[in-house]
Amino acid sequence: MTAQPQNLILDKAQIEQKLTRMAYEIYERNFEEQALVLAGIHENGYLLAQKLAERLAQISPLSVELLTVRLHKENPLQHPITLSPENGGLDNKAVIVVDDVLNTGRTLAYTLNAFLPRSPRKVEIATLVDRHHPLYPVAATYTGYSLATTLQEHVEVVLTGEHFGAYLL
Repeated sequence: MTAQPQNLILDKAQIEQKLTRMAYEIYERNFEEQALVLAGIHENGYLLAQKLAERLAQISPLSVELLTVRLHKENPLQHPITLSPENGGLDNKAVIVVDDVLNTGRTLAYTLNAFLPRSPRKVEIATLVDRHHPLYPVAATYTGYSLATTLQEHVEVVLTGEHFGAYLL
């Protein structure tokens, strides 16, 4: 991990609080759904999707399916985007794509290509930290923390171990 403790922007308790609030927002916007699909972008997005699924199970009757989305973030067009499990049907389902940081929207924009051919009823986006540097027409439906940063700064989210937190680098 490259983050320094003095650069902490969200500690573990704050991240947990943000995720609980996001879960309530997700339920409020999707209370009429029978089921939701939380599709986490490997690796941190999936960890966040798991945490959101746990909270949704505590506060709602929604059935939540988890998917892992894998893509090559530097060259997404040269490598296939995979969803696992592959046999999960998305026809007419509400899908929420989950990632840790929304910066330019590039990763999420390419990720949508994996979902649109599978005919979801709607696709929403949940992110822990939104940095507000949109270069692609992607906006988060659910945001844990909005943070205006410079292009030179970087946000690192650590979701395991003793340095659990979000850091500004």
